[in-house]
Amino acid sequence: MSEKQYSMKEAMLFSQRIAQLSKALWKSIEKDWQQWLKPFDLNINEHHILWIAYHLNGASISDVAKFGVMHVSTAFNFSKKLEERGLLTFSKKENDKRNTYIQLTPEGDEIFLRLMESYHPSGNAAFVGALPLRDLYGKFPDIIEMMAIVRNIYGEDFMEIFERSFHNIETEFNENDGKLKKSEKTEQELS
Repeated sequence: MSEKQYSMKEAMLFSQRIAQLSKALWKSIEKDWQQWLKPFDLNINEHHILWIAYHLNGASISDVAKFGVMHVSTAFNFSKKLEERGLLTFSKKENDKRNTYIQLTPEGDEIFLRLMESYHPSGNAAFVGALPLRDLYGKFPDIIEMMAIVRNIYGEDFMEIFERSFHNIETEFNENDGKLKKSEKTEQELS
C-alpha cells in the first residue's frame, strides 16, 4: 500500500457510505429476487448456483463458492439440494479427482430458462429506481466504479466470469413478446 494520502475521516465516511447504501440496496434486491424465485420453489443461493452452472457450462464447487460469493459448504449443500430435485448432477473429472463438478440436467436447464422468461422488470425496485437515470442519460448506469471496487476485492477472474454471464445473456437470448427466450439459433447449435 502506498503512503497514506487520505484522512481517517475521509476513510470512515467512504466505508460507512458504501456499507449503508449497499445494505439498503441489498434489502430491496433480496426481496425482489426472492419474489421472482418463489413460484419455482428456489432460494437465492440455489438460483445463483443454477446461474453459475449455466454460464460456466458446468463448474467446480470451488468455482461456485468463489463466483457465488459463498462458503464452500454453502455451495456444496445447496448444490446437493438441487441434485436431489433433479436439477444438477455431480461428477469428477478423469484428470481432476479432487474437485467435484456440477452440471445442469435438462430439467435444470429448463427451469433456468423458465426463470429467465418469467422476469418482470416492474417487480425490480433497483431497475425501477434506475429508470429516471435512463430517461435522463439515455442508458442505465454503467456502475463502473462499483465494478472497479469489486474487481479490486475479488480479482480479475471473478470479473471475467461476471462479464461472461452477462455477455451470454446478450448473445444467447432475445426478447419475444415481452419475455426473454433463448434464441433458436443457440438452441440448434447446442443440439
